[in-house]
Order: sequence, then C-alpha cells, then structure tokens
Amino acid sequence: MALLSPPAQKTGDAAVDEAQHDRRTGSVALWLWPSVVTLAVAMYRIGAPLLGRDELTSWDVAGRSIGQVVATMQRVDGVLGAYYLILHGWMTVFGDSDMALRMPSALAMAGTAACVALTGKRLFGRRAGLTGGLLFALIPAVSRFAHEARPYALVMLAVALTALLLLRALDQPDSWQRWGLYALGVAAVGLLHLIALTCLIGHLVLVVLRARHERRVLWGFCLMVFAGVAGVGPVVVLGRAQTGRQTSWIAEPGAWGLVDIWSQLFYSGLCAGAVILLAMVACGRRREAVLFCAASAMLPPLVIWALSHGEISYFYFRYMLFTLPAFAVLAGAGLDAGARSRRALVPALLVLGLLTLPDQNSLRQPLAHYWTGGPDYAAAARTIKRLYAPGDAIVYDRNEEAGMFALGVRRYLPRELKMRDVFLSESAAQRNDLLSTDCPKADKCVGREKRIWVVVMGKQLDPLDALPQDQAQALRAHYTETGADRPTGLTVGLLVRKP
Repeated sequence: MALLSPPAQKTGDAAVDEAQHDRRTGSVALWLWPSVVTLAVAMYRIGAPLLGRDELTSWDVAGRSIGQVVATMQRVDGVLGAYYLILHGWMTVFGDSDMALRMPSALAMAGTAACVALTGKRLFGRRAGLTGGLLFALIPAVSRFAHEARPYALVMLAVALTALLLLRALDQPDSWQRWGLYALGVAAVGLLHLIALTCLIGHLVLVVLRARHERRVLWGFCLMVFAGVAGVGPVVVLGRAQTGRQTSWIAEPGAWGLVDIWSQLFYSGLCAGAVILLAMVACGRRREAVLFCAASAMLPPLVIWALSHGEISYFYFRYMLFTLPAFAVLAGAGLDAGARSRRALVPALLVLGLLTLPDQNSLRQPLAHYWTGGPDYAAAARTIKRLYAPGDAIVYDRNEEAGMFALGVRRYLPRELKMRDVFLSESAAQRNDLLSTDCPKADKCVGREKRIWVVVMGKQLDPLDALPQDQAQALRAHYTETGADRPTGLTVGLLVRKP
C-alpha cells in the first residue's frame, strides 16, 4: 500500500495547489454568477420596447461621422460626447438595430454586478458580496437602463469600478500604479457624466476614516482626484456653457423630492423599501464599510438636491442611478447578516424577485420607455409602409417633441423607403445639432407631389390642425385629406393633391 501512496511532500504540494485552485475558482464564481444573472435578466426582451426619445438622439448623433459628432458636442450635449463616440464605434462594428444599440448598456450592467460582488467581498465578506451582486440583478431599474441606449449603465459601471480601485489603492497606499488607476477611473466617471462625480463624496468619507491611522492616504486621494477631475476640464467647460439648454426643463425640487426620489431611482417603490430596509440591517456590521456604502448611496442625492436650489436644477433621478451599486452592496450585507444560513439566502432573493416581477414585466412593454404610453412610432411607420406609393412626401409635427418626432417615425420606416420631408430646411446633422429647422416660408416649400403623409402628435380629427398655421394653410391650398389612422399617441393622415 505504501507504494501506491505519493510522497508526503508531494501530498502537501498537491493539497496547496488544490487549495489555490479552489480559491481561484471561488473568486471567479463570486463575480461571474452575478454578472451572468444580470446579463440574462437584461437580455430578456431587450428589443421589445421601442426606442425612447433620448435613445433616438443617441442613434442619430452616434450615427454621424466622428467629425460631426465632435462638432455636435461643441454646440450641444458636450457632456455626453464620450458616450456618443463609444456608441459610434460600437455601431460601426455591430450595426444599429434596437438590440445592438442597447447591448453596451446590458454589458455594462453585467460588469457593474461583478464590481458589486467584489466590493461586497472586500467590505463584508464573500457571501455578502455574492448576495449583493445577485440582488443587484433583481432591481427593476437595472433592467430598465440595461435596455436604454444612453450612458447611465456605463456611468454605473465606471462608478462601481472606481470604488473598487479606491479600495485597492487603500490596500497599498505606496503604490502609485494603483492610485493612477483610481485617477483614470475618476476621469472616466466625469467623461461619462459630470454629475456622477458626486460619488467622490462617499470616497472622501472612507479616506478620512482611513487617514486617522494613515494620513498619507489623504494626500494620495486628493492628488489623484485633482488629476482625474482636471482631465475632464474641457467637458466641464462645455457642460457649463450648455447647461441652460440641456437641463432647463428640470424643475427645482421641493422637500417631497427627497422622499419621492427613491421609488423613481429603483423603478419600484416596493423594491426601494426592501433594499433600504436590508441596508439598515447591515448597520450593525463593520462601521467603516457601512459608513462608506451609506455615504456613497445617500449623500450624492442630498448634495444634488441642495445644489438644485440655485440657478440650475440637476435633481433628476436618472442622474443619480450611479448610487444603486452602493445600495446593493449594503443590502447584500444586510441580507447576509439577517439570514440564519446560506440556504436561507436563496429563498430571500427569490421572494424579492417575485415581488418585483410586475415591475420587471411592465418595463418590457412596447411603449415602456415613454411615461405617458406613446407615441407609437413603429405603428405609424407600419401604416405608411402598407399604403406607400413611390413619389410620396411627408410632413411631421415638430412642435411638441423638439425635432425628435420626425426622427422617431424615420427610425422605423424601411431604409429603402425615401420620402421628401416637405417643410425641412436643414437637418439636425447638417446643423451639427439635435434640432432641425423648417422652411421660413411654408408655401414656397410645397412641391408637386401627388400624395403627402402627415404625422402629428395626439389623436386629431384633422391632422392639419396640429401643424403650424402657415404650414396648414399651404397644404390646404393644394391638398385634401383622404383618411387617417390613429395609433397610440399619434395621427397619421394622407393628403391627395387637388385636381
């Protein structure tokens, strides 16, 4: 029997190798499972909702040449320029279908779940990290903005990754390489969304707590934050100059805004309540870790609320989605602390998933990306496609949707179907802007087309009533209406030239 047994030393080496293999496998599983679950949830019916108004802007701007994108940034939407350039490169490789446009967001959410798990492990232990990562996947807002061709998911990833890089830098305060990576993370956050730089408030809380024992970390932190923020200086300048146009629609928040923001942030009042309660359960755990997560989750909305009582308001829930990873880390720790055994965690997560199921389902309806359930651009496009005749022209209502109305219908029309936009003077792309301009003299723009489609907002008895007066008069002088279709939120009419 002795001949069949390996030498004692080899047995020890084999045991060590096996233990190291188990640790590596466990480390991978820690972040892989939350990432896979989040991606699976995000991919479910990702192409079902029609593109929302802001997503149409992303498709339009990112579809321009790089030179046009840069020129547009200089005129408007400079704070989102980095996202438009990323999406431009993505579209060049993967196309511009609804699913392709949203895939960067879905992948970013999966990456964020991995960061949540790894951060939770560092702060509260392995089981808490895994629980937090899986819980993150169940938050309805995660699915909602995994289905959004806008930068919010990428911002969440940048913020979650930067928090993880800060923890690594604090592990080795003498490593300038780790501090340098943290500075790059700060710059990435600012390039994707300037308001998300308020995440640094939570970072400062942690650094101050650590600085009581090791003062040099405060100097390293301040230097790297300065370097990271300085790197986005041009974006800050552009954003400040363009703020009046980009955020003027955001109302100054009242006291109730601090209460209402949480249900909006999670896209579910029930989920918000459950996560916040679980986060409160975690308060009995490691004080430093709890303060870091609580500050990262709660302080940015409070600061943004306070700053929004000046000339400009920034208090809009989408701008604060980057706080969700911190909530998930803290809630994962709370659920881990409250569960009596590992087996109890699975039923708890399943219950949370079932409670949020109605919210998850509503987010995947065709018109889910519109607060009022419309307009149904795809239905309008189907009507036009069904009855289209070569030589047709089209007129859009550009009053209420600030130029996005025409873009929405055009998005769902077949590419080969070409129609002259009767009253279009200069397109948004030609102007390096988000808005197009109409002909100054409507009667001069009416051509000799036999038929003209009219697409306007709302359900109108006469679609021409929704157009500017000069355009309506110019059309009535030469055309008569032959019929109209009224999909959700729209009226699609067909005009025929008078004999």
